[in-house]
Amino acid sequence: MNQQPMPGTTDKDEQEIRDLIARLADSWARGDAKAYGAEFTHDCDYVAFDGTRYRGPSEPSTHLARLFDTVLKNTRLEGEVESVRFLTPHVAVVHWTGSVAYPWQQKVRRRRQSRQTLMVVRRDGRWQATAFQNTRVRPLPQRGLGFALATRLIRWRAARARRARG
Repeated sequence: MNQQPMPGTTDKDEQEIRDLIARLADSWARGDAKAYGAEFTHDCDYVAFDGTRYRGPSEPSTHLARLFDTVLKNTRLEGEVESVRFLTPHVAVVHWTGSVAYPWQQKVRRRRQSRQTLMVVRRDGRWQATAFQNTRVRPLPQRGLGFALATRLIRWRAARARRARG
């Protein structure tokens, strides 16, 4: 099913948002935390891979600058934009899937994939990210022995709790 375009948006808007994501990846590959942070609004919410929440573009920049000088030195972001969904002509949700690739890696391992959700806004004719959430892609199995055991354990603990309450 094809989603109807949001009235007031154009293919150019979607391309500008995809360009924003490309600039984020490019500044990461250059180890340029300041340029990376400049793609965010002054009042952004940024939740990093470890669950740490930052406010404003200076926090992600400061955080990443330390990492770009140490454990993320010479890394790059590998991935793709999964979707751009306009909520209004000036607000869109972007899903990007990928991961950090280290210098010795040709390709990111599937088990290291993360999904980033970005809320982007158009302010003064420019698209910027105003919210960012990074989550590791680790779907829970919904069948098999592990699923069956987890289901039984949860049901047993729930029944035990009900009995304890009387």
